[in-house]
Amino acid sequence: CGVNVSIGQQSTDIYDGVSTSLETRDGSVDEIDKQGAGDQGLMFGYASNETPALMPAPIYLAHRLSERLTNVRQQPNSPMPYLLPDGKTQVTIGYDEHHVPQSVETVVVSTQHVADVTQEQLHEDLRAHVIEPVLKNFGLDYSYADIIINPSGPFVIGGPVGDAGLTGRKIIVDTYGGMARHGGGAFSGKDPSKVDRSAAYATRWVAKNIVAAGLADRAEVQVAYAIGKARPVGLYVDTFGTEKTSHKNIVEAINDVFDLRPAAIVQDLQLLRPIYQATAANGHFGRELPDFTWERTDKVDQLRAAVGW
Repeated sequence: CGVNVSIGQQSTDIYDGVSTSLETRDGSVDEIDKQGAGDQGLMFGYASNETPALMPAPIYLAHRLSERLTNVRQQPNSPMPYLLPDGKTQVTIGYDEHHVPQSVETVVVSTQHVADVTQEQLHEDLRAHVIEPVLKNFGLDYSYADIIINPSGPFVIGGPVGDAGLTGRKIIVDTYGGMARHGGGAFSGKDPSKVDRSAAYATRWVAKNIVAAGLADRAEVQVAYAIGKARPVGLYVDTFGTEKTSHKNIVEAINDVFDLRPAAIVQDLQLLRPIYQATAANGHFGRELPDFTWERTDKVDQLRAAVGW
C-alpha cells in the first residue's frame, strides 16, 4: 500500500476566529479569552465507579484485551509468534437493575495472523494467553461467557491493505464503548485548538473527578461551543439519579473548579506536548499514563469543598 500526504493550510477565516475570539473583539483583555473554539459542536465526558479507572466495564475490558493481545504478540519469546498487528476486541457485560456489572456475557476477539496457523491453535492460544488472564484478573463471573474468536474465519490480510483506515470512524471505541453519548467529532489528526478533541478530554477530566470525589456514582458532562467564541455556550450534567448532593451543587462546583475555555483546557491539561501517539490504540480514556493528564483526579478536594463537604 502507499501513503499520500496532502496537507493544506487552515482557512484564514478559521485562524482569525481561533486566534482572536469573539470576546476579545468585544473588548475582553483576559488572555484566556483570546483563543476561540476551533469549531462549534457538543462534546461529552463520562465516568462511572464500576471499574478502577472509572470507566464503563465493557470498554474497559475490551481495551485490556487489546493491550494484552499486543503485549503477547510483542514479547521476545512470544507464545503466539504467528500473530500480526491488526485486531479488534469487543465485550458484552450483564448488569443488574442498579447498573452494577454482574457477569461477562460475550467476548469477541478478531486478530490478524500468518497464513499457516490453524484456527484451532489460534483459538486455544488466545484463550490461554490473552482472554483468560484478563477476565480472571477483572473478577467478574465469566463461566457462561460466549467466547467468539475470528468469527469470519482466517484473518491474514490486515491493516491498510485490508481496510480503508480508522481515523474519524472509530469514535466509540476511542471513548466509552457506547455507554455515553458522543458529539460526533473524531479526535485523531486534530490539534488541541479543535474542541472535538480538547473539550472531550476536558469533560472526561471533569466527569472523572466528580465520580472520584463521591459526588455521584456516574456522571456524563456535556459542553457546547460556538466557533470563534472562548466561553462555552452550554454545560449540562447528567448523574443518572446517582448524585450524593444536589444537581445544582454539582453544576456550581464544576463552574467554580474548572475553566472550560479552550486556552484554559490546553494550559491545564498541557495539550501542546507531543503526547498523542499513545492514543492511537487502546482508547483515549481509562489509561492512567503520565501524559494522559485528563485522567488525573487532582480536583477531588476542590470539588468536595465547593459542595460544602
